[in-house]
Amino acid sequence: MKQELIQYVEDNFITKQEFPKFKAGDTITVSYRIVEGSKERQQNFTGTVLQIKGNGATKTFTVRKISGGIGVERVFPFTSPMVAGIAVNKRGVVRRARIYYLRNLTGKKARIKEKRG
Repeated sequence: MKQELIQYVEDNFITKQEFPKFKAGDTITVSYRIVEGSKERQQNFTGTVLQIKGNGATKTFTVRKISGGIGVERVFPFTSPMVAGIAVNKRGVVRRARIYYLRNLTGKKARIKEKRG
């Protein structure tokens, strides 16, 4: 009964957006809406996808970038109305679904091979 209610709410009340397919290791740009008072603007967050977690309404993805020599990670929900769009810049070749080892690497060692073709 509880599972049926959850499924009903997910189907009828949560907005579904179409995003391109991506996975861990891909470099993406997330356009995120930011509301400051009465003004609204979009900010781009470009980085490498570390993981995709969850399913259904709770599905999220983590993006990491280096800003000013410091690693910045941000978690975005797939169902958030604040995510305006996602663009895949590069397809990466990694062997894992969660590439946490990238947190300990800097410089050239943190590079990910690009998928050709």
